Amino acid sequence: MSRIETLRLDAEGLWFGGDYNPEQWDEATRAEDIDLMRRARVDTATVGVFAWSSLEPSPGEYRFAWLDEAMDRLHAAGVRVILATPTASPPPWFSRLHPEALPVTADGVRLLHGSRDTYNPAAPAYRAAAERITRVLAERYGGHPALALWHVHNEYGTLSYGPETDRAFRAWLRERYGDLDTVNATWNTAFWSQGYGEWDDIHAPQRTQYLPNPSQLLDFRRFSADLLLACFRDQARILRELAPAVPLTTNFILPTWNNYDGWAFAAEVDVVCIDHYPSDIGPRGEAQVAFGADLARSFAGGRPWLLMEQATSLTYDYAAGRFVPKAPGRMRRNTHQYLARGSFGSLFFQWRAPLVGAEFFHSAMVPHVGADSRGFREIAELGAELAGLAELARTPARGRVVEARVAIVWSADAWWASETRALPSDDIAFLPAVTAVHEALWLAGHTVDFVSPDEDLSGYDVVLAPSLIPVSDAQADRFARFVRAGGHLALWFLAGTTDEHLRVRTGSFAAAFAGLAGIRVEEHVPMHTGRRITLDDGSRGEAWSEVLHAVDAEVVAAYTADAHAVLPAGSPAITRRRVDEGVVHYISTRLDDASLRAHLGRILREAGVSPSADVAGDGLEIVHRRAGAHTYLWILNHTDEERVVPARGVELLTAAEVDGAIAVSAGGLCIIREHRTESDIEHAADDGR
Repeated sequence: MSRIETLRLDAEGLWFGGDYNPEQWDEATRAEDIDLMRRARVDTATVGVFAWSSLEPSPGEYRFAWLDEAMDRLHAAGVRVILATPTASPPPWFSRLHPEALPVTADGVRLLHGSRDTYNPAAPAYRAAAERITRVLAERYGGHPALALWHVHNEYGTLSYGPETDRAFRAWLRERYGDLDTVNATWNTAFWSQGYGEWDDIHAPQRTQYLPNPSQLLDFRRFSADLLLACFRDQARILRELAPAVPLTTNFILPTWNNYDGWAFAAEVDVVCIDHYPSDIGPRGEAQVAFGADLARSFAGGRPWLLMEQATSLTYDYAAGRFVPKAPGRMRRNTHQYLARGSFGSLFFQWRAPLVGAEFFHSAMVPHVGADSRGFREIAELGAELAGLAELARTPARGRVVEARVAIVWSADAWWASETRALPSDDIAFLPAVTAVHEALWLAGHTVDFVSPDEDLSGYDVVLAPSLIPVSDAQADRFARFVRAGGHLALWFLAGTTDEHLRVRTGSFAAAFAGLAGIRVEEHVPMHTGRRITLDDGSRGEAWSEVLHAVDAEVVAAYTADAHAVLPAGSPAITRRRVDEGVVHYISTRLDDASLRAHLGRILREAGVSPSADVAGDGLEIVHRRAGAHTYLWILNHTDEERVVPARGVELLTAAEVDGAIAVSAGGLCIIREHRTESDIEHAADDGR
C-alpha cells in the first residue's frame, strides 16, 4: 500500500464526489454540471467507467474529444479525476466479432450482449481488447494534470463457463497440481467413477445430473478468482509502465460479491476502494455500514481507504423489490460512519440521474427533479461540511487508522466451501454467520477488524472464527500459536472439519481444532427451520447442534431436554479450555441474537477487552480514528434520544471546547479532536489503557 502516499492526502483533504458520465449529456447540461459541482463542493469525479463504446465505437476507431473536454473542464474547476478503464462493459461490436468471449452460465447458456459485464474473463480476445483500450487511455491521459487515480475495470466478479473457460481451468490445474494423478487423488475422483485419464476430460463444473464434486467446485472458484486477478494485472502492468506516478485501484463491491478474493486483490492495488449499498431500511442498516467499512479497512491493512460508491437518497431493499428513501440525515450519518472507520472520502454513484437506461431510477447527487430538491440540498450541505474537515484525511503518523483488539476471520475459501450442496444442512452459510457476529459486537460498542486465516494473528487479543469449514494444517498451526501466546480464540460448529481441499478430517468433526479445544465432535444434528432449543444457561439455539464431548474442556453451557433425542440433557453445547496463556471457546449451535451477544460479551470480558466507551452500543456508535498526530473521537447517535458521552477536546463541526462530556442529539453526530497526541497514545498503550 505504500503508493497511497502519492495521493497526497495531507494536502488534499477528504475526497467528495461521484461517478460522472459526460458522454451521456449535451453541452448545456455539462456546463450546468460544473456549476452544480462548485455549489456542492465536489472535488472528485470518476469518469469513463462504462464508456468503452463512446471511446471506441468501432474496432480501432477512437473518439477522445468528449473525454478531452471533460478532463480539461474538470481540472479547470478544481475537480480531480479518477479515470476508469471501461473494460467491465465491452461494446456491441466486440460481442459480434468475438461470440466466443460472451459469458456462459452454469446451465450452458451463452448470454447475448445487452447489459454490462457481457464478457468471459478467460477469453483471449477479451483480455487482448482490454489491454488495447487500457494502453490507449494510458498513453493519452497518463500525464494529464487532472488525473489523480486510475480506476481499473469496475466491480470485478464475473463468473463464466464454456470452452474458453475449460481451457483456462485445465491450464490452472496443471500449474497447481502438475499431473492428473494428483488431481484425481485430491478430488477423490474414484467416487462415482469420475477418474480423469485425459486433461480434456475435465470441464469447469457446469450443471450436471446430480451433485457435483465439492473439491472440483472449490478449485473452480479459486481458479475464477485467480483469473479475475490476472485480468486486473494485465491492465495494472500497462498503467504502471506508462503512468508510473499515478496510483491505481479497483472497486470491491461488499459484501455480497464473492467471486474474487479480497485479500489477494488488496495486495495488488495502491489504495483499497469499495462500493457499498446497505440493504436494510431499519437500524440494521447502520450495522451494515460499519461491517463494510471495517472489512475495507482490514483489506487495506489498517491504512486509509476510499469509499468509491454509496447511494445518496435511497436504500435498495432488493429482497422486497423496492427502493426506499433514506430519512433526512441518514446519508450524512452513514457517510461519517465510513469516515470514522478509515475512509478518506465519500464518493457516490452517481452524479446525475440518467433520463433512461438500466439504472435510470438509481439515486444520484443531482436527481431527476434537479438541484431544487432535498437530495441535492443534503449533498451540498454534506460537501460543505466535509470541505471543512480536511485534517481528518491525514495519514496517521504511526499505527493503524483505527485500532481494534478483536478480529473476525474472513476467508474466501470458507465462503465458497459453505455453498457446497452436499453439506449436512442448507443453513450453513459463511456471510450470515460472519455478519451476525459483527453485528452483535457493533451493538455492544466494539470496533472490529477482519483477518485472513493466512495472516499473523498476534496483533489481536480475541479472534473469532464463525463458519470456517476448510482449514489447512498451516492455518491450524497459526491459530494454535495464537492461543498458546495468550490469545482468545472462539470457534463455531464445523470449524476445521475439512482440510483445504474439502477432505473431511477423521476422528472428530472440527478435527483441525479438536485437540486444541479439548473436545470431540461425534455427530452433527441439524435442526429443521423454526426449531429452537434451550441451553441450561438460558441461551437459545437454532438450525444446528452436535453430539459434543468435553474431553479436556470446561462445559460452559449444556443442551437441555428440548434438544434432539440424540442429545441427552446435560450434554455439552458450549465449552472453553485454557491452553498455556490463552483460551479456546467452542460453540456447537447457532445462537440467537441475544444469546450470541451474551456469549461474545463473556468471551471478550475474559480477554480484558472493553467497548470503545462505557456508554457505547445499542445505536450509540463511538469510534477513535487516527489522522496525522491526533486522534479523533467520532460519536454517531443512531437512536431517537439525546445521549451524553464523556469527551475532552475540540468539536470540529462547531469549534467548541469539550471539557468532560458532550450531548449528542438524536440522529446527530460530533467529531472531537482529542487532547492527545500519538505520543500520549503510545504511552497509554504501554500502560495497558
